[in-house]
Amino acid sequence: MTDNNASNSNDQTTPQYDVEIPSRDELLELVTERLKPVPFDDFITHFKLQDERQHIGVKRRLRAMERDGQLVYTKANCYGLPERMQLVRGTIIGHRDGFGFCRPDDGGKDIFIPHHQMYSVLHGDKVLIKPAGTDNRGRAEGRVVRVVEPRDSNIVGRYFVENDLGIVVPDDSRISQDILIPHADNLGARHGQLVVVTITRRPNRRTSPIGKVYEILGDHMAPGMEIEIAIREHDIPNEWPEGIDAELEKYSEEVPKEAYDGRVDLRELPLITIDGEDSRDFDDAVCALPEEKGWRLWVAIADVSYYVKPSTQLDNEAVNRGNSVYFPNNVIPMLPEKLSNGLCSLNPNVDRLCMVAEMEIGPRGKLKNSRFYPAVMNSHARLTYTKVKQILDGDAELREQYKNVLSNIEELHNVYKALATVRKQRSAIEFDTQETRFIFNAHRKIERIEPVKRHVAHKIIEECMIAANVASARLIESEEEIGALFRVHEAPADERLTSFRAFLGELGLSLGGGDKPTPSDYGKLLEEVKDRPDHELIETMLLRSMQQAVYQSENEGHFGLALKSYSHFTSPIRRYPDLILHRAIKSILRKREGTEQALTGAWAYSERELEDLGVHCSMTERRADDATRQVDEWLKCEFMLDHIGMEFSGVVSSVTNFGLFVRLDEYQIDGLVHISNLGDDYYQYDNQKGLLIGENTRTVYRLGDKVQVRVKTVDLDERKIDLSLIAAESPAGKQRKRNSGKTQRKKSQGGKKPTNKKPQKGNKGKGKKSS
Repeated sequence: MTDNNASNSNDQTTPQYDVEIPSRDELLELVTERLKPVPFDDFITHFKLQDERQHIGVKRRLRAMERDGQLVYTKANCYGLPERMQLVRGTIIGHRDGFGFCRPDDGGKDIFIPHHQMYSVLHGDKVLIKPAGTDNRGRAEGRVVRVVEPRDSNIVGRYFVENDLGIVVPDDSRISQDILIPHADNLGARHGQLVVVTITRRPNRRTSPIGKVYEILGDHMAPGMEIEIAIREHDIPNEWPEGIDAELEKYSEEVPKEAYDGRVDLRELPLITIDGEDSRDFDDAVCALPEEKGWRLWVAIADVSYYVKPSTQLDNEAVNRGNSVYFPNNVIPMLPEKLSNGLCSLNPNVDRLCMVAEMEIGPRGKLKNSRFYPAVMNSHARLTYTKVKQILDGDAELREQYKNVLSNIEELHNVYKALATVRKQRSAIEFDTQETRFIFNAHRKIERIEPVKRHVAHKIIEECMIAANVASARLIESEEEIGALFRVHEAPADERLTSFRAFLGELGLSLGGGDKPTPSDYGKLLEEVKDRPDHELIETMLLRSMQQAVYQSENEGHFGLALKSYSHFTSPIRRYPDLILHRAIKSILRKREGTEQALTGAWAYSERELEDLGVHCSMTERRADDATRQVDEWLKCEFMLDHIGMEFSGVVSSVTNFGLFVRLDEYQIDGLVHISNLGDDYYQYDNQKGLLIGENTRTVYRLGDKVQVRVKTVDLDERKIDLSLIAAESPAGKQRKRNSGKTQRKKSQGGKKPTNKKPQKGNKGKGKKSS
């Protein structure tokens, strides 16, 4: 009966007892063996605990297990197993309309939580749920039995004063309760300001939550406020802990002399970096030289593992962050700037440490052989995607300016064409969706939104990176004792596949492959629709039907790229899984070759460590995606404030029971035409086919319909754009007019000014290269 509590609990503050008491596993074993819940005295008797201190210790441990959801304390004062009581442990996902869902920890469908059950919980709480049949829409419904683990993150919202009472309205619409703020705890916040709040008393069925202001962010429309909100709402670490500076002090601005020992010297090789115009950290450099049978391709990646050692504060914070987070005109880096933009960045004309994937590429694009090694390099040029395209298009001035690396650029282009042929043969799914970027003025207000065009230079780098990622995955697979994280992308799930097929059916299209479509089936579909005016919408819906790629230690292939083995090797400055892989590769090289100095930073992870890191890094990636998406939505709404009353063409991008979402052609921004604004009929929603159908006119609205809309209102707090429909045209070409009056297309319209009124809650219905 040893105390192994630390290894079986998520509670890091559980005390260590000075007497011997049963472990959690032993207590659970007893409860599992019994046919009914176990009273406290039975634990004392079974384990023969005589000392009063043992009784106290067991009681505390049982309470901790109850708090963690391992046990349930019944009304009969006994301890039972949640699963035997048909209880489900999960996370509360709030909804802007006041109801919510419980997402089970062990997977399965979300459980609907009705409005009255949400009074005593908050979005993000860990809870135990008792299933309670189905609601009138056939959804599994549950009631909240207990909050197992309250959300520990602060809440961002706007502070208002009403009748001398402070109230914070959460910015996150999934939190439907307003938070009361005692005057003594408002930190001097003014009416309308954005603040960060800590909950001091949780809500219950009769009272609202109470909190205190922890931080004042500033005025609602201040430049950059959208990023400050996203950082805090998504708990993105953005401050360096104490001790980081001390660890950085030992590094100068130049590579340490001792680091050159044992490395391959590639300083004469014409390696170049190719990135976006606004990039500041350069992870990768490339070079291709022709050979008798194909090419030799070098992909040199910043050797971050030399500087960031396991178990240091630098490393701990890199794990905590998981990845860099890229916002428009801003970045929260995974590593401090001294490394990310300095020593680890492959800047031109300076020596840098790197890990190299040297590959033999056959004349038809097949990856024949590869080897990995630590090296020192000196980038011969810092090029942008735009310049490379212009050079390949024959720009005489640029070709003269970069004549020292011109042959390398041309050979990289040749390698790309061979690799692209192989990519097409294996039927990798290629998306060509339209991306946009924000152009800001000097006051950090959006001046315009521009489309981002991917061209041949982007694809050259993408194929080189994929080749290196494949080669590194194969290396890890070849080694039984040393593992790393694979980048895994599974085939689409059944439910998403069914929805996607229904969507295609409405457009007169189909997807081959039956219940198990292959990447080839998706490729054929994309080829079929590439010339359609709604091809971007179809590609977007196809992308939504896919699973999200994750990091894990077990290789299950990459469906989208149609690859059996794939990992992330190419961006250790901004992704922690890549750093893990670099350390693993160094461990393999040390094991095989025994070189010491050049392999500083080698580390072999245990299987358990890799499993935990895979889950964590997948989470931090989703966290970054959610935060950047939120900022994009805010900025788009802010931009559209100046376009209220203007008319735009668009396409129906989603159909719901409460209206149509329309994507504006000019800006790729989505807005809602509420069902009440359709106006000339009562509309019913066909859930199976995803249609809105007029009861009397039989007018049908579906995905892909071309429409003319007017911007009606913009709600910045809710990040919502409301549109009114002027005219619609179905894919068959039938025109449908709206009785909306005459409106001229305006070139400029004053934006709606925000008010200081409390917003009403109600029916709210950069690009980095990566694969």
